[in-house]
Amino acid sequence: MPSVPGGPTPPADAARSPLSDGEWHRMHPLTPLFRGGLVLVIVSGIIIANLRDRVLGFFFDGVIPGGYDTTEDPVDYVLGHNLLLVALLVVLGVLLVVIGFFYLMWRFHAFRITGDDVEVRSGVLFRTHRRAPLDRVQGVNLTRPMIARLVGMAKLEVVGAGLDANVKLEYLSTPNAEAVRSDILRLASGRQLAEAAARAEHDRATGRRAASDLAATAASTVSSGLDGLVHGAEDPAEEPESVVQIPPGRLIASQLLSGSTIALLVGIIAIVVGAIYGTPWVLFGIFPVVLGFGAYTIRTITRSLRYSIAPTRSGVRITFGLFTTVTEIVPPGRVHAVEVSQSIFWRPLGWWSVSVNRLSGKSATDTGTDQFATVLPVGDRDDVARVLGLVLPHLSPDQWRAIFEDGVLGPRDADPYVTTPRRARLFRLLSWKRNGFLLSADTLFLRRGVVWRTLGVFPLARLQSVDVTQGPVDRRLSVANVRAHTIAGRVSGALGIIDRDAALELFESVAAGAVRAAAADQTHRWDGGSGDPVPVPAPAPEASGTSDPDSEGDR
Repeated sequence: MPSVPGGPTPPADAARSPLSDGEWHRMHPLTPLFRGGLVLVIVSGIIIANLRDRVLGFFFDGVIPGGYDTTEDPVDYVLGHNLLLVALLVVLGVLLVVIGFFYLMWRFHAFRITGDDVEVRSGVLFRTHRRAPLDRVQGVNLTRPMIARLVGMAKLEVVGAGLDANVKLEYLSTPNAEAVRSDILRLASGRQLAEAAARAEHDRATGRRAASDLAATAASTVSSGLDGLVHGAEDPAEEPESVVQIPPGRLIASQLLSGSTIALLVGIIAIVVGAIYGTPWVLFGIFPVVLGFGAYTIRTITRSLRYSIAPTRSGVRITFGLFTTVTEIVPPGRVHAVEVSQSIFWRPLGWWSVSVNRLSGKSATDTGTDQFATVLPVGDRDDVARVLGLVLPHLSPDQWRAIFEDGVLGPRDADPYVTTPRRARLFRLLSWKRNGFLLSADTLFLRRGVVWRTLGVFPLARLQSVDVTQGPVDRRLSVANVRAHTIAGRVSGALGIIDRDAALELFESVAAGAVRAAAADQTHRWDGGSGDPVPVPAPAPEASGTSDPDSEGDR
């Protein structure tokens, strides 16, 4: 970050690690091996093992009188003709070529972090240069694949605001990756920039400088940075304690009780019955489906194991994955919509899941996009409250009733939500009591579903637009459909069959409220420095006299 003209260097600069000094730095020396080199070595070994006769014939035909005898064992042939030294020289030459190729890949793969951008350049013959502006950073993900974890390596992915806008730094030693991530988040913090400018202005006015403190901070930072560069791979930094603990049994049970599992069981039963009374060979069609679904279920469970979520000064830190560990930090103000959902199979157990819409920098067809949308795979009411307190810190205690008693569990007595009018209940035969919306000063709540309950929470400061539509039947019944537009994601902002006048009033209120909320919003600024984590907002106590979650209004 550039210093303020005429003033001292902002203290944040002194806190930067040596890897974010604006100069080009190379990746970990083992990077080429983990970016495809390991696969190349394995494939080459397999090819040589299976074609070793041809390889020896290629090298030694014409060297030894009579040529290479393909009926003789290759090892016996080399030893019997005193070719061990030649064979070792050939192997050494191949290794030198491979090492030289890997060295060139590492030599031309570098990154730098300036006060404005994160840049990565790579390639020997075909060069690439990617840049992520710091003011467009939506988060920084740290991934530790299983094999890379064994040698203490990790890769960073700077999430940009756009399609395929991510910039990857792969690979770094784990302590260096943690330091670089902290630097990127610190530099991307709007609040940090504003506070640095304010401190510089204060220093100019008073003529005082904390030179000794800055020198001590710089010396400590440089010392720790050099230690990381010298020692390389070490254990990862200690993670903050998670505010949510998911027992493995609950996680496995939630997958077994999911709608896809039930649908698979119903399909298998139907095929078995059809095979018994029809064609038995249909049973063979079950096995690929079961194997594919089993692999998907196991992959989903292992991804959610070791789940943790905790507040930090840089944002919400979410970690998941048993074999490949992924740690993402979602800075404040980057969550555009939140959805609390509950299937009918989870209802007796009181479980919910929480998903968000946020920029991931990935393509919509990327299978990893769905992984980053879930911030709580399964949890009880207390877990949901803690997670919502992290991803929606602007919620006031008065709004917690709109989420739980009136939202997820509702409707209750004196329901504040505007629901489907009586004249159109035929189009929401089961869910007309739950199909509705509620608008507060800075948040829009959309409630839907009976079998699968969902509640969408949309901060007005992040809302991009809202529309109201009508079809011919809607006009006849004087109802309308509303859609709140955010960035693309799992959370849907659609709500249908609402009274026309109420929908138009909502349209005007949201348009005005979004402007006010965006003007007053400061959640996109954060400290971005090391220190005490942001405290978790405590949900308001439950309202007394609430009825059972499965009351008549829910059915």
